[in-house]
Amino acid sequence: MKAIDRFPNLVTMFFGRAKEKGEAPFLWRKINGEWTSLSWAEAARQVASLAAALKAQGLKAGEPVMLVSENRPEFCIADLAIMAAGCVTVPTYTTNTTRDHQHILTDSGARAVIVSTAKLAQNLMPAVLRSQASFVIGMEPLRGAQGDIACHGWSDLIAAHPADPESCAAAQTARREDLACIIYTSGTGGAPRGVMQHHGSILCNVEGAGKLLQEDFGQDEEVFLSFLPLSHAYEHSGGQFLPILIGAQIYYAEGLEKLASNIEEARPTIMVVVPRLFEVLRARIIKSIEKQGKFPAYLLEQALRIATREQDGGKSLLDLPMKALLSRTLKPKVARRFGGRMKAMVSGGAPLNPDVGLFFEAMGLTLLQGYGQTEAGPVVSCNRPRAGIAMETVGPPLDGVEVRIAEDGEILVRGELVMHGYWRNPAETEKALKNGWLHTGDIGEIDARGRIRITDRKKDLIVNDKGDNVSPQKIEGILTLQPEIGQAMVYGDRRPYLVGLLVPDAEWVREWAVAQGRGGEAIVGDPALQAALRAAVDRVNAELSIIEKVRRFILADEAFTIDNGEMTPSMKIRRHVIRARYQDRLDALYKG
Repeated sequence: MKAIDRFPNLVTMFFGRAKEKGEAPFLWRKINGEWTSLSWAEAARQVASLAAALKAQGLKAGEPVMLVSENRPEFCIADLAIMAAGCVTVPTYTTNTTRDHQHILTDSGARAVIVSTAKLAQNLMPAVLRSQASFVIGMEPLRGAQGDIACHGWSDLIAAHPADPESCAAAQTARREDLACIIYTSGTGGAPRGVMQHHGSILCNVEGAGKLLQEDFGQDEEVFLSFLPLSHAYEHSGGQFLPILIGAQIYYAEGLEKLASNIEEARPTIMVVVPRLFEVLRARIIKSIEKQGKFPAYLLEQALRIATREQDGGKSLLDLPMKALLSRTLKPKVARRFGGRMKAMVSGGAPLNPDVGLFFEAMGLTLLQGYGQTEAGPVVSCNRPRAGIAMETVGPPLDGVEVRIAEDGEILVRGELVMHGYWRNPAETEKALKNGWLHTGDIGEIDARGRIRITDRKKDLIVNDKGDNVSPQKIEGILTLQPEIGQAMVYGDRRPYLVGLLVPDAEWVREWAVAQGRGGEAIVGDPALQAALRAAVDRVNAELSIIEKVRRFILADEAFTIDNGEMTPSMKIRRHVIRARYQDRLDALYKG
């Protein structure tokens, strides 16, 4: 088996792969309804030319450059070109407000900005005008220069600075310990902090992940579908630099609304996804199967029964005929919805409910849950078939990663993957890094087979008035598996019992209202609607201990979204924002 290569920096890794792959397709995007590819050689030419253009604009080694773009080939090219010029990439979310951009520009000290579209520039430019940045590059035409900021066209700059990829590659001097990018954590509370990821942090991550793929899934050419924001460390490392390391192709999805069709068209072999998307896909698949009639629904029930038994370590010869039937009927249909050649879907960014993982295993799809955080490159561990997949764990640590559990249960991580600190924030750095160990803020344990089990976020644990610790994420995960409940947040710190804030599932509400003869609309205060949701909560409570039961609940005014600030771009709820909005109504649940 071919050993995973080690490189001195990310740019050298890219140019090395580009030289090997030549005119083979690398980056794919939809243009006028057709998938169109950019070759490795052309991508290398553009990286070298853009790097030369950045230097010609006066950028010096070590200076930060902000990158604001949706997932597209130019993001990858810009990211690599910034590093090839000796600068530091500062990728930011496309959902950022002007205030968010202002904070990151000011905090990072970015000297230049690359933005994809005029639409994204609307929120960005007011912040740029108040910053130290001296110029902006638009991947697409921007609407004229603004103020004293020089605006350059992407294509014009590349055309004006032709450069030789081999010469650019030979000029790279960055070492593994040198800063590659500053990734601002979206955070579930407080202002984003800039995580300093060095080249070795990301390389350590992708080398460990590459070895896992190679050992468990072979060395075929892989195809990735890039969907999660590339400004998020998980997609940045796992969806961009991992494919580069192993010489894979990357397809850029068109967005959530077209994701299902993009999966069928691109036919990816690997996808990195957050748990919330798996929950949505699970609900859609179940609904689709149940609509097909009693027999498909029966097959689904049998698939889940067998998967549950085998997950618990039990196998029966009596199940063989049913397994054979499922392999010819239900499983191929589900596999086709995922392109037909999916080797593994890797879940990260937030805890995955074990029932969701079990469902996909029952459908014949390999789902690997990983664990990590931006401060660790970001991947710390991942489930792998060789180690035995247990849905309640996040697998063993990657190669080159040390993990231990502190006396209070906190997970500590050490290795090259660990950040060098928070950008210009020594106080927070000192809290997170102690004696070379990253204090993750997560609570967990390690089982007899070396697999990590996450029990909760240290800071998110609810401590009731009797001193009992309760995991809100576990309860919220079970609540949102109910068809009636789209989103949930539980509350009860220093209180006698838990209460909940629920967002009813929009599709379920429409169908319920039609069934009730109400024309597809339902009123939040409708007693019958409340009773239906109460029944769903009661089903969940039946599975929970006394201290975990949700005694009372209220309904949210609207869904938790990125736009209203109640979810992070990686689809985790922002508890402090939601609590601030609903505090009085949640507190009222404890009165009377």
